[in-house]
Amino acid sequence: MRVAMAVAVGVTGVALAVVLGLVVVLLSARLIDAPWVFLGAGYVVLVASGVVAVLAVRRILRFTGTWRSTAAVSVGLAMISATIAHYTILDRFPPMPVEPDPAGVRYWSVPDGRLAYYHQSAPPMPGRRAPVVFLHGGPGTPGEGLPTGSAELAARGYDVYAYDQLGAGRSSRLSDVTQYTVEHAVDDLDAVRRSIGAEKMILIGRSWGGSLLAQYLARHPDRVERAVFVTPGTIWGGLSEDVGEPWPARDAAGRREYEQLTGRARTLLQSILLEVNPNAAHSFVPDREADSWMRAVALTGRGATACSGPPRASAHHNLQGFYSNQMLVADFAATADPRPALAQAHVPALVMAAQCDFVHWSVTRRYVDAIPGAALVPVDHAGHGITEDQPALFTRLIGEFITGQPVEVPLWRSAADPWNRPPGG
Repeated sequence: MRVAMAVAVGVTGVALAVVLGLVVVLLSARLIDAPWVFLGAGYVVLVASGVVAVLAVRRILRFTGTWRSTAAVSVGLAMISATIAHYTILDRFPPMPVEPDPAGVRYWSVPDGRLAYYHQSAPPMPGRRAPVVFLHGGPGTPGEGLPTGSAELAARGYDVYAYDQLGAGRSSRLSDVTQYTVEHAVDDLDAVRRSIGAEKMILIGRSWGGSLLAQYLARHPDRVERAVFVTPGTIWGGLSEDVGEPWPARDAAGRREYEQLTGRARTLLQSILLEVNPNAAHSFVPDREADSWMRAVALTGRGATACSGPPRASAHHNLQGFYSNQMLVADFAATADPRPALAQAHVPALVMAAQCDFVHWSVTRRYVDAIPGAALVPVDHAGHGITEDQPALFTRLIGEFITGQPVEVPLWRSAADPWNRPPGG
């Protein structure tokens, strides 16, 4: 009976010690960003609570001992706790090595750092055309180099730019991650416009880039000449709707790797810290580590967003931005609904929907409903990455639309899904 009671007290005591340690970590992290402070405080409480539990067990079993034995128990618990922490929450994900910039990378200066970009200049031609600016997805998921169709647009007389949004790719990271906001992203895009000396821009946004484009268009319709939304994400983060999810389409190996990556103790603690104090999470898991982890997670789903077959392009090394992704997604839900302003934005717009896009049809359709006169083109045999699945068709579509020619692919005018997919698909 005494032994059973001792076991119960010991197990309960250890569990309480872990819970108390975690609570102290989170309470400390709410006030102080430094990991050595909030982790240290939790560690001290964990060990102290564990010692109390051990002493309670000794008392139940009527063990007697000197202060030396108590000290030995304390040291033992401290060492065990430190060892467990070393192999769990302190086990860093290997950061990718820093590589030299590829040829062609340039930088714009913005108030919070630098934006990396590529530029394809147009040959000299009479008259001045508005520049084309590509907006990548994510948030925080840049491409590498100039996007599909850039050379063809340049040949038509358009300067073409593609940049890494703040917090992603080779662009600067913010020390205060709470400053990654939709408003900040919109302001950065307008800073790009000023940097290239343009009164108006032609904007092409893919996925999250389409969401960002909608926000910019709602605030600055007079600064957009034409808008192209390529398999865009949700038009507003405040909508209670199922946008769609690419991950279920992973193969078995990808699912296993995804579960391993997202189930790491360090990652789980980082996720909790993000809710408590994002800057504490940032101090605990710095940018390079978090961005490298995010890339590894993304690679588990390569090919899951296409219609079929393996990815056609090799994975590039322009890192995602974990904290810009997390903070922008959270802030997007708190922004104002852009649709009332979009209803007053009389800017030519083209929306591309893809047959195998994981983003639901209702999400894509909202853009056509929100923007007066927006044209919708369904693209067969393509997934979320239209430029990868149908590069020639994509290039032709943007060339025709941007130059004001009739789009030869039939437009879709019905509210029904072009491919009769089940609702929510």
